[in-house]
This record gives sequence, structure tokens and C-alpha cells, in this order.
Amino acid sequence: MNAIDTGLKPKERADVARELSKALADSYALYLKTHGYHWNVRGPEFFSLHNLLEEQYREIWAALDEIAERIRALGELAPQSASAFANLTSIKDGDPEKDSSEMLKELIKDHGVVIATARAALDAADEVGDEASVDLMTVRLAAHEKAAWMLRSSLGER
Repeated sequence: MNAIDTGLKPKERADVARELSKALADSYALYLKTHGYHWNVRGPEFFSLHNLLEEQYREIWAALDEIAERIRALGELAPQSASAFANLTSIKDGDPEKDSSEMLKELIKDHGVVIATARAALDAADEVGDEASVDLMTVRLAAHEKAAWMLRSSLGER
């Protein structure tokens, strides 16, 4: 078996991968909720919200692969089961009975959870000099901050 040579020690890689796994799980939970709310949103703003949520869940979906592949590049296995994700995330399932404004408020809160998880992963990566993971989490932070802003703006908030 060939040694993994990223310039990081095995424990450093494992520590960063653990934080990235949490970011992956939170992102996956947010993806599922956003996609579900895309299907179930209703009301006078249906069309615009349906399209906004589709744009957001597609962006998150693409990011899932990037995060999982970074975990693999660090020499660790990415979580892949529903139970593994459930054990790693604090994001709760969505409720299709909610009205559109409740859905958006919940998604705003959940983007905040992912932002916090991404910051923790970024900090862990920065601490050991893992620039590739820092870069990935920086991109994810910007994406989730933008998504939360768009949701807040859709509610008429700042």
C-alpha cells in the first residue's frame, strides 16, 4: 500500500476529515430539506420560491461530492449512510406542512448551522496547514452565506 503524502500527518488528516464529515452531513441534511421544501412550497410566491430552492439544492448537491472527495483525498472514508449522516448532523428533517415563510425561516437557521460547521472545519484545516480544505470551506461559507441572504431577502428581511 502506498503512503499518503499530503504534507500532513495521519492524525492531522484524520482530524480535518472528521470536521469535513460533519460539514458533509450537515450539507446533506440541508440538501434534503431544501429539495423537499422545493417540492412542497405553496402560496402566492410559489413560482419564485420553487425556482430559488431548486437553484439552492442543486448548488448544495454539487458541493456534496467536492466535500466527500476531499475527505477521500485526505485518506479517510466519507460517511455514506443515512444513519451515519443522522449521527453527524444537528439539522432536523423538514415539515412539508409548514407555510412558505416558516420553511424559509427554517432554512435560514439551517444555513447558519452549516456555516458554523464549515467554519469549524476551516479552522481545523487552517491549524494544520491544509490549504486545500481551507479553500473548499471558504467557498462553502460564501455559498451558504449567500443562500441565507437570498432567503432572508425573500422574506423582506435584511
